Amino acid sequence: MKRRHGVELTYYDLGRTPFFACAADQRFSYCLYVPETYDEAGAKVYDLVVLVHGTDRTAAEYRNLFAEWAEQRDCVVLAPLFPAGIGTPGELHDYKFIDYGGIRFDRVLLSMVDEVAAKYRVDARRMLMHGFSGGGQFAHRFLYLHPRRLRAVSIGAPGLVTLLDPRWPWWAGTRDMAARLGAEPDLPAMREVAVQMIVGAEDTDTWEITVTPRDHLWVEGADAAGATRIDRITALRRSFERAGIPVRLDVVPGAAHDGFTVLDTVRDFFTPYTSAFSSDRAVRTPGR
Repeated sequence: MKRRHGVELTYYDLGRTPFFACAADQRFSYCLYVPETYDEAGAKVYDLVVLVHGTDRTAAEYRNLFAEWAEQRDCVVLAPLFPAGIGTPGELHDYKFIDYGGIRFDRVLLSMVDEVAAKYRVDARRMLMHGFSGGGQFAHRFLYLHPRRLRAVSIGAPGLVTLLDPRWPWWAGTRDMAARLGAEPDLPAMREVAVQMIVGAEDTDTWEITVTPRDHLWVEGADAAGATRIDRITALRRSFERAGIPVRLDVVPGAAHDGFTVLDTVRDFFTPYTSAFSSDRAVRTPGR
């Protein structure tokens, strides 16, 4: 049961929180899950898990589905909300590509992280991040730009992928990434991040992710990674491995394009990278 008001934190700052506007840019917001064990007078530092929604913007649902695990693993969950139609009415895909209409969505997220770190004892230096579908697009591009801010990243079924391949321009590849975004992929730092790529074995529909030269998203190389999400995540994995970045690829039996059905496997991937797991293992291992 959620506790009452604390000294600085209120009832609504613990457990499943409401959505809070991002102070740095109030067009965007986020909700949290803060474990009931959190004691504002305590000293324990909690891990931070970021869950990035897909096109349907189900941020609260992802937060809710991670709540029990977060309670057990001493993690605070941050689920950002990037509303549709920011800047351009009806626009659905802006945040997935990091930079759109003068908005740097990676920096918006990092501002949210800073807000949370100012309010709670969280390790915001290196986060765990999962995104599925459009969130998977955001997650792997965020990794390219900010690998030193990630301990582990789970990239779920992105419809459009940015290969670690300088033959193609952004967003299909990384040829002009530095000119467009101010940084090139930091490969040594990326090799220090645990990477999962995950997709359903039945995730084979292409109606939503086919990009042709007539589409506004088209760039050279847009079709270089294959037709389906399985093809594309496989191509993405190969581009990582050619760069010396190990990848755990999970193809979930029976799953189609449904981000909720793969979360057990995502949580399984994340668990060894939580501080609670490391503490448990140290307690169980004699002589440590």
